[in-house]
Amino acid sequence: MKEIDHLLVEDSDLQRQKNRIAESLRYAKVIQKALFPTESFIKKVFPNHFILLLPKDILSGDFYWVFRKEKKTFFAVADCTGHGVPGALMSVMGISFLNEIAAQPCTLMPNRLLNQLRERVMKALGQTGSDDTSEDGMDIALCVIDEQKETLHYSGANSPIYLVRKGELITISPDNMPVGVHSIEEKSFSGKELKLEDGDIIYLFTDGYPDQMGGPKNKKFMYNNFRDLLVRVSLLPMDEQKVILRKTLYDWMGSNRQIDDILVMGIKYSKPNNT
Repeated sequence: MKEIDHLLVEDSDLQRQKNRIAESLRYAKVIQKALFPTESFIKKVFPNHFILLLPKDILSGDFYWVFRKEKKTFFAVADCTGHGVPGALMSVMGISFLNEIAAQPCTLMPNRLLNQLRERVMKALGQTGSDDTSEDGMDIALCVIDEQKETLHYSGANSPIYLVRKGELITISPDNMPVGVHSIEEKSFSGKELKLEDGDIIYLFTDGYPDQMGGPKNKKFMYNNFRDLLVRVSLLPMDEQKVILRKTLYDWMGSNRQIDDILVMGIKYSKPNNT
C-alpha cells in the first residue's frame, strides 16, 4: 500500500508540474500576442485581408508584422527557427527589431530593412560565422505598399510571395539566404518592385501549409496544390478564403498531427481614394 501511495503522490506532483508549465505557456502566449499588431489596426490599413495562424504548439515560431509610416504600409510574414518556446522567443526578437528599424527617421525599402534586421539578429545571437556558431534565424517575406505610387516593394529571405491578378498567379521569388548566419558570405538582400492594380491579392505564407502531411497517400500538401488552392479561392471574399483554407488543411490532415506552425496572410489591394 505504501508503494501505491508513493506512486500516487509522484503522479500528483507530476500533474501539478504539467499544469504549471501549461499555465506558463498560456500566459506566454498572451504576452506574445500582445506584440502582434492588433486586428483593429490591420483592418484599418487593410480593410480586405485575412490571417490564418495555426501554431503547432501553444506558442508560435511564425509571426506577422504590420507597420504604417508616411503613407507607406510595411507588412511581413516570418518563420523563425523552431516552434514552441524557442520559436516564440525568436519571434519576439524579430518583431521588436522590425519595429525599431522601421521607426527610424528615414524610410527604408524592404531589402535595406532586411539587411539591418540580419545585422541585429546575428549580433543578438552572437553569430560570427565560425563553425560553432548557431544557425538560428528566420525566413521572411517583407513588403511595402507605397500608397502614392501604387507600388509594391518586396524583399525575401527564403520566403516568396504570390500575387493573384485576375485569376493568374505570379510568383515573386526571394533571395536564397535567411535572416541570420549563412553557409556563404552574407550579401545584400535584393529588392523587387511591382506596379499594383486594383483587386490584386498578395499572399504571404510560411512553409507549414504546403509541408503538412496528409491525404490518401500521407504525403505533403505541396506548393503546386497550395498555389492552385489560392487561385481557386481568390475571387471569394477574404474571410471566406480563410475558412476554405482552414477546412482544406484539416481535411487534408485527417488523423495526422500538425508538423509545423502554419501562417498564411492574404491582402486585397484597393486603390486609395484621393477624392
